[in-house]
Amino acid sequence: FAGGELVPPFEALDAVQQGTADLVHSSPYYWVGKSKALHYFTGVPFGMTAIEFCSWLYFGDGQALWEAAYEPFKVLPLYAGSSGTQAGGWFNREINTVADLKGLKFRIAGLGGEVMRRLGATPVMTAPAEIAPALASGAVDGADWVGPWNDIAFGLHKFARFYYMPGFHEPGPSLEVIVSRRAYDKLSPELQAVLRCAAQATALETLSDFMFHNIETFALLEKKYGVRLRRFTPEVVTRLRQVSFQVLDELAASDALTGRIHAAYMGFLDKAKAYAPHAEQGFLVMRATA
Repeated sequence: FAGGELVPPFEALDAVQQGTADLVHSSPYYWVGKSKALHYFTGVPFGMTAIEFCSWLYFGDGQALWEAAYEPFKVLPLYAGSSGTQAGGWFNREINTVADLKGLKFRIAGLGGEVMRRLGATPVMTAPAEIAPALASGAVDGADWVGPWNDIAFGLHKFARFYYMPGFHEPGPSLEVIVSRRAYDKLSPELQAVLRCAAQATALETLSDFMFHNIETFALLEKKYGVRLRRFTPEVVTRLRQVSFQVLDELAASDALTGRIHAAYMGFLDKAKAYAPHAEQGFLVMRATA
């Protein structure tokens, strides 16, 4: 069932808890009203990339902590991939200074929305299908969605002139399959293993799918769709980073479980940041100058 067919999009977790559905495909930050800890399993501003995150999840303590966050809701989370590095979004005016964010009504979800709010913007949360109509009507002045492939498919380029890439807020946004514990526990061990393997296969296919189609669509942004590509200026990036870590520090202090997850996430992120210049980051810089 698509969003709105069985239940409204933002009630999918409730549907699994209530037994209306056995599982749902979603993203954890839609449920942060129930648990702030779930922010760490979606997208953390200036946080882990998709490959860094799933390595922490599969081989570090990420999966166990994720399950602990969902345990009160009697559901089991399984990683279902990522859309890759998020775009910064669509704007009707250029963002050259932090002052340019003030008063901006911007569609954005998760922690990125709180960062934008503290910098003077007004974050607006809409369901995916409502993003283009909101831009078209002027209900929002700009919008974040995913990346070139999905954004063009949604027609967002028709309603905003400037496209900022990359974003700061979701370097490796995660998708999930959340399964009713009651339904899962009724399965044989063999079928439980099948479900887990299916989610893992979906994760690889999803990231590959997004990467391929984002690359293909990006090549057409300017010459076919007339998009004006931009990057956030160093001034804006500096303030986004400062405020992001203020938000994360406050989030970590909100409760014991969130604090424990924050410490584990940031601990691995620090190691990943030390490694990256000698691996992918270093290679990408080297390749760009070849």
